[in-house]
Amino acid sequence: MIAVMDHMALDGIDVVQRRPGMYVGDTTDGTGLHRMIEVLVDNAVEEALAGFCDRLDIVLNAGGSVTVRDNGRGIPTEIHPSEGIPAVELVMTRLSYAFGQPSWLFVVNALSEWLQLRVWRNGQEHGMRFRRGRSEAPLSIVGEAEIVDGTPRRGTEITFCPNPEVFSNVVFDLARIEHHLRKLPVFKAGVTVMLSDRRDGGNNEITLRIRAPGL
Repeated sequence: MIAVMDHMALDGIDVVQRRPGMYVGDTTDGTGLHRMIEVLVDNAVEEALAGFCDRLDIVLNAGGSVTVRDNGRGIPTEIHPSEGIPAVELVMTRLSYAFGQPSWLFVVNALSEWLQLRVWRNGQEHGMRFRRGRSEAPLSIVGEAEIVDGTPRRGTEITFCPNPEVFSNVVFDLARIEHHLRKLPVFKAGVTVMLSDRRDGGNNEITLRIRAPGL
């Protein structure tokens, strides 16, 4: 989930909220709702393609939120040289384009009722919370990153709750999500994708291990 840091960023929360279908598709039939998960997964897949990520977790939480977590490099938390704010805050709150595509992290944030961000990078855990696309407080250092297999944890975790004023149905379909995950390109031998459904007090887990042909 690495942000593009060196292109022009434009404010556009209201633009996305007023015309969500232009960014995620139909907001009534489930297409746009599930697109929110898919674009976060795709960001993690890019990390895996680059060789920086070997695990991806998707959790459907009680209360209607979704968590997408990877163990990649973590969205950059350093101060953007021209904007004067952390790069992660920039990519989450400004509508920007790279290669003709919008910043999907921004789009998900803008169309969420709330979003909680956690980043493990450079030995520290960072946190930031947003409501309807706007930050509630600046990026903060929560503490030192926990040690995992002898090294500081790294990666990005995004938990979001879709805005019911945008989507007419905010109930995620487990089978639909699993179907999308199984269609992912073979991007790196040994990458594990864990899909968990913890709604209604349950803990249904599906483990998908993506391997290259012949392995």
